[in-house]
Amino acid sequence: MRVVIQKCLESSVSVDGNVISSIGRGLMVLVGFTDVDTVKDIDYLVNKVVNLRVFDDSNGVMNLSVRDVSGSILCVSQFTLYGSCSKGNRPSYIKAMNGVDSVKLYDLFCEKLNSIVPTKKGVFGADMKVSLLNDGPVTIDLES
Repeated sequence: MRVVIQKCLESSVSVDGNVISSIGRGLMVLVGFTDVDTVKDIDYLVNKVVNLRVFDDSNGVMNLSVRDVSGSILCVSQFTLYGSCSKGNRPSYIKAMNGVDSVKLYDLFCEKLNSIVPTKKGVFGADMKVSLLNDGPVTIDLES
């Protein structure tokens, strides 16, 4: 399981020209799964995401989490996080989990995030347009 986390001032997801989800200050989380991922991986990364200290404290030091700043999370599924270009220039997604199984893990991941921090979602499998005003910029890549 892999996540790419971006600290944002605002973020949104649109499908067919309609905004489906949006947040203000918080984290944009892109998430991808492999066929070996389990609930244990989800629990590990939920804990990491909600406690990641990337927001400034009163001294201007990144010492606060999204929980500490009462921020939100926008979570978007992205199987391309497991794209491999080791052979040629066209990515291979052989390591990405199939859609039927990954949608279950995606929904569970978002549910667990939402139980701790207000979390909105993209539309699994849809052609989404993601908008982000990255703050910093701060981008963190984590894997279970």
